[in-house]
Amino acid sequence: MAKSLYTEKELSELRARLVAERGDLQAQYQELEESTFSVNQSEMTGEMGFDEEYADAGTATFEREKDLSLVNNLRDLMDKIDKAIAKMDEGTYGLCDRCGKPIERARLKALPYANLCLQDKQAEERVR
Repeated sequence: MAKSLYTEKELSELRARLVAERGDLQAQYQELEESTFSVNQSEMTGEMGFDEEYADAGTATFEREKDLSLVNNLRDLMDKIDKAIAKMDEGTYGLCDRCGKPIERARLKALPYANLCLQDKQAEERVR
């Protein structure tokens, strides 16, 4: 398997960015978890009192679903960051998971947790 093309200094700077970003994401995740899941059971199931409007129930449901989607997105990003850091430890950071070729530096500068080169990412997007 090919080795990362980055210097120790570059990897150190990228790792620092990833660790800082993961810390920010973890804080957002915990905040959302606390606000979304600290509601009582009737609010969680969407049960409303007789005097509450259906629109209020719909709004509450929408907000819960939005928060759950955000929580899932944060989890996904944290997983990607963890995988990028693991690839740094293995010495394979910056290599495409699909073709094994180096990922473009500009792409990794913008998304340090990217795991596919631009060509493979575009091919993946076309399939969707």
